[in-house]
Amino acid sequence: MAKKTKQQSGGTPATVALAAAGVAFTVHAYEHDSAHPSYGEEAAEAMGVSPDRVFKTLVADVDGALTVAVVPVAGRLDLKALAAAVGGKRAAMADPALAERTTGYVRGGISPLGQRKRLATVLDASASEHATICVSAGRRGLEVELAPADLAGLTGAVLAPVARA
Repeated sequence: MAKKTKQQSGGTPATVALAAAGVAFTVHAYEHDSAHPSYGEEAAEAMGVSPDRVFKTLVADVDGALTVAVVPVAGRLDLKALAAAVGGKRAAMADPALAERTTGYVRGGISPLGQRKRLATVLDASASEHATICVSAGRRGLEVELAPADLAGLTGAVLAPVARA
């Protein structure tokens, strides 16, 4: 994987953050279909990548604090496991408008990287089974592929089993 420059990568806050950190990554662009029922599954199909290597970024409210969960698109977020991973008691999905305002990204394009406000982040432990994973690069139709350890390091993520089938 070659490091991309700001211009080559589309210059989203996520790709700018990756370039500034000197992390190896690859940008994958595809034509977003607004009629597709799942942003993550659409990305996996468009890139020809297994859905267990494409991760979606979800924003939840854990005991009143917004928290990011990064889980495979093939799975679902286990809210109880997310709360436990950050030492909380209760978790619920965050209001989409609040998630967009807080992260600076639109739904379907929320990246765990380069968010307007840094939030506590939990990366599903299954990410460590892969040399690289794909996450949103900050807009619909744009994904970034990188090593899970780099994603965890840049976001300060905790690795925990927070996804279920």
